[in-house]
Amino acid sequence: MYLTSFIHREELLGIVERWLCARVEPGDAALLTKIFICDGYVLAHTLDAITGEILENVGAAKLKRVRIKSKGELRDALFKLPGDSSPRIEYLLGRYRKNPEYFFYQTPVSGVLLLDDREGLLASYRIKRPKRIAEKANRYIASWIFETVQNRARSMAIGRAQKAGLPLDRLITSPEEMKREFIEAEEAIAAGFRHADMRLERSSITIDDVGGIKIVGSREELKRIEGFLGADPRLKLVERQSFHGNYEAVSFILDLGWDPEGICKKFRDSAAWEKYLDRGIPFFELKKGLEPLVKNCPERIRLELILCTPEALVESELGQSIHEERMICQRDFKPYNGYIPTNVGFLIEYLFAVGFSPKVEIAEVPIKLWGRYLPDTLGKFVGQLFELPEHDLFY
Repeated sequence: MYLTSFIHREELLGIVERWLCARVEPGDAALLTKIFICDGYVLAHTLDAITGEILENVGAAKLKRVRIKSKGELRDALFKLPGDSSPRIEYLLGRYRKNPEYFFYQTPVSGVLLLDDREGLLASYRIKRPKRIAEKANRYIASWIFETVQNRARSMAIGRAQKAGLPLDRLITSPEEMKREFIEAEEAIAAGFRHADMRLERSSITIDDVGGIKIVGSREELKRIEGFLGADPRLKLVERQSFHGNYEAVSFILDLGWDPEGICKKFRDSAAWEKYLDRGIPFFELKKGLEPLVKNCPERIRLELILCTPEALVESELGQSIHEERMICQRDFKPYNGYIPTNVGFLIEYLFAVGFSPKVEIAEVPIKLWGRYLPDTLGKFVGQLFELPEHDLFY
């Protein structure tokens, strides 16, 4: 799991690689806690700075920022989109007004809305929640494992063909034999992690959109923004992707610098450390600020930026391309649903839970890639981190 929106992405990747092999080093849990405190703060303030700068470039002034914790708060803001409305927008807003709960109103989100002086929605930014990161890591790694398993199974088939003196395309393999070879290949990969000699390809676990921005505007405003992005030497456009059909938008992966001095000063002056007193790090260490944590960190991070019109935004939140339904489809249509990628998802969720819990030392990783677990089991392990009581109907 290589999160390019984090400044401690190499350290985090090292922990993930060890934990995938069930190897815990002393200090891993405390380091995770510090990474999530530091990198979350750096990312949030970098998102705010670049979003404000882009909006100001297209003439927005007196921006108001509103913290949101649910998708419903974002969808409520759609009633005050700037610019002219349309019959389609009015229709979708009318449906939402009648039954907001149907539109995943309570879906949790960690984000901020940026409003104009008339409370009109101009933009939003968010940091992807840990469960969403775990799901994405699950999908990415599932694709990598599926390809690897297929290659190993193909190697087995080639070996059988050579033994039989036949070309591969003339080898007849029964469904039972194919299934057996696939299972053997899967078990070989699990054994590779167990013996710590399996390494994931970095490209298969790179996630560029942990930090994300969405800006809404007219087509003319969006063209101006794209021109600004291309002309600013501080920004590097790593990727541009256009979406058409049910979901219409332009997406960029931005590579940009962050402000170590300014962010560290803001953390110190605002006494932000007080928000993290329940994470198991002593208060006197938190009071030292971020300076000890940001030494020798990369100077640049990556973010996702989406540009869309008001019509496209409303469609993506309430219409044919509603985000939650697209997310459900992604969960249901993975190329490979074996136990290994499921365990990867559980393990990443547990890793984040460690970083947010009061525990700064753990003896072992309770989820092994070569084991099999249910969501209830993950819930038990996470509950133990927070010392939550286990409830059942026995006495």
